Amino acid sequence: MILKLKRTPGIYLAGFMGCGKSTVGRALADELGWNFFDLDHDIESSAGSNIGEIFDAQGEEMFRALESAALAKRVRAVESGHPQVIALGGGALMNDKNFELVINHGVVVWLDAPFDLIERRVAAESHRPLARDPQKLRELFDLRSPRYAQAHYRVEAPDEEAVATVQRILALPLF
Repeated sequence: MILKLKRTPGIYLAGFMGCGKSTVGRALADELGWNFFDLDHDIESSAGSNIGEIFDAQGEEMFRALESAALAKRVRAVESGHPQVIALGGGALMNDKNFELVINHGVVVWLDAPFDLIERRVAAESHRPLARDPQKLRELFDLRSPRYAQAHYRVEAPDEEAVATVQRILALPLF
């Protein structure tokens, strides 16, 4: 295992909504014997409402503030030596402070799924407020992809069993 991961045992899964961060994250954490956390679930738990309700009632700015606070809490646990796999929200890395936080306190892995797969996965999901407009979904994908590309590692995440994507992560030169 690389020294950085020994010092700050956090693997942050980044990528666009619907790319499989939660599913792959659970499977990866199980494989490593680490804890798994989904940042969106942390936000919902602390806010007492779901993401769609937060967006509709309080707006994206409030959601992003809750997201940054939840991420900072997870990073503190990683800094304390608690090994974690954390599924980030699709927009978490767009905030420069969030990006610096995860880049400097663990390893960021971009799950790169093709847009047509993402589009199929999120088309019928009402809990994703930023996926409600297909045209804006594509624009958001194009806007966020360059930031994801700044992750430490890129792993293809095609439409297959999560275990195959986990195996690609485990084959990275960090273990």
